[in-house]
Amino acid sequence: MIAVKRSGSPSAVVAVLALTSLLPSLLQTLTIPLIPNLPVLLNASPTDASWVVTITPLTGAIATPVSGRLGDLFGKRRVLLLTLAAVIVGTVISAVTDSLWPMVIGRGLQGLALGVIPLAFGLFRDQLPPRRIGGAIALMS
Repeated sequence: MIAVKRSGSPSAVVAVLALTSLLPSLLQTLTIPLIPNLPVLLNASPTDASWVVTITPLTGAIATPVSGRLGDLFGKRRVLLLTLAAVIVGTVISAVTDSLWPMVIGRGLQGLALGVIPLAFGLFRDQLPPRRIGGAIALMS
């Protein structure tokens, strides 16, 4: 059996990871009120502008299994921090652009936030005492 170094208080680990897991929902919800205005705001056709909404769950669907596997290979904390850094970069790109393709790239990077969920489940398993794991996963879910 591999020895796991536990760091931080269990309550802090649960709170931080549970709040972080809200990020994908928040990022997707922020765009919904803008859907009717996206073609005008981005000077694009409605079909092209729909990619702003579509790319986020698409990259999230890819990132979810990949981030879990990368976390197993290179360390969950490291992959979590890199994922969150990519999400921040995507958010900045999306915030400062007024053209379609940089917005799609930024939103695609924001979709990586869905990869936080399997990493958080793994971190719960690694960092929490066994009696706290079930409640932590329930809270995050």
